[in-house]
Amino acid sequence: MTDEKDYTKNIYFILLFFAVVLIGFLFKTLSSVFLPVVIAFILSFVLLPIIQKVTRKTKLPWVAVSLITVFLFLVAIFAFSTLIIRSLSTIIVEYPKYESKFQKMYGLIAQNFDLEFDSGKSFIENMWKHLKVREWVQKIAIFLSSGVFSFSKNIFLITILLIFLILDMRFVGKKINYAFVGKAKGKILRLSNKIVSETVHFLSIKFFISIATGFLISIACFILKVDFPIIWGFLAFIMNFIPTFGSIFSTALTTLFALVQYYPNSFYKAFIIFMIMLTVNMVLGNIVEPRIEGKHLGLSPFAILVSLTLWGWIWGFIGMLLAVPMTVIIKIVCENISYLHIFAIILGNSPSQIKKEIEASPSETTSEKDTETTK
Repeated sequence: MTDEKDYTKNIYFILLFFAVVLIGFLFKTLSSVFLPVVIAFILSFVLLPIIQKVTRKTKLPWVAVSLITVFLFLVAIFAFSTLIIRSLSTIIVEYPKYESKFQKMYGLIAQNFDLEFDSGKSFIENMWKHLKVREWVQKIAIFLSSGVFSFSKNIFLITILLIFLILDMRFVGKKINYAFVGKAKGKILRLSNKIVSETVHFLSIKFFISIATGFLISIACFILKVDFPIIWGFLAFIMNFIPTFGSIFSTALTTLFALVQYYPNSFYKAFIIFMIMLTVNMVLGNIVEPRIEGKHLGLSPFAILVSLTLWGWIWGFIGMLLAVPMTVIIKIVCENISYLHIFAIILGNSPSQIKKEIEASPSETTSEKDTETTK
């Protein structure tokens, strides 16, 4: 009997593995379908608590509050996007004054590392011809644009999905009550509530930490007279949503630009910028954020790195931004399904904490007894 049970369990895990692989390929192949839906779901988790609170306090209809909230959210995104686009256009206008600096720095590097250098050609032409970075730049551009372009292209669809999803969320409790009975009803209600609360908890903390990071870096760049402080603050803000690698990338890029701007004088200012960014990311990311978050998120650093790789491969840059929320949701689902407890422990940072959370949730046996008693 035990052998038969173990045999069935092994078959279950093999089928589960192939199902996960198949779902991954479907997500990648049908990204134009799945990505807007996933983004709409996660945005609805963020806006739902605000709508619930405003509805309770003002006694206004759910539909009116939902439409106003989504409208204000879109206005804020549009205003912020306009500011960033204007800053980016300024970079294009100001580029010629950096051309000579780029050319001189590349000349020194080429001389020291025996690289080809043609002083009669521009910096861009030298880079394209001698270092052959065209393919590398194209790959980076495709990686970033694949997510950003698909998001921009589907912004209307995401908005429509978000509005109807939020309008429908007021009936979720009733739908679960009518659709399920017994243990299934309690488990699904508990699962949906936990997914919403933990996703909102993570995103709200990450959002405000990222805002603080971007603001402090913008102020530092402004005080030290680094050009385009808004761009570097925005870069720090958006890249902070990508654990570890995002902060490293934004720090490296901002410091590199400061080196170019201050070349050949005032290199110490570039070092100051580097130290400020390092300090801000260390304090906010490694001290403040874990203290606020506590053990609520509880994801293993290795699991986060793997999820970044997988979701980045599936959905590009947007996938990397969504990697942690998606992993949080997967971990919560695994905690509430007995066969998947092992994966919840693997994804978690603290095995003992995950075990406590699993034990704290009502077991299937208990639910069955409660159902029979109710009957």
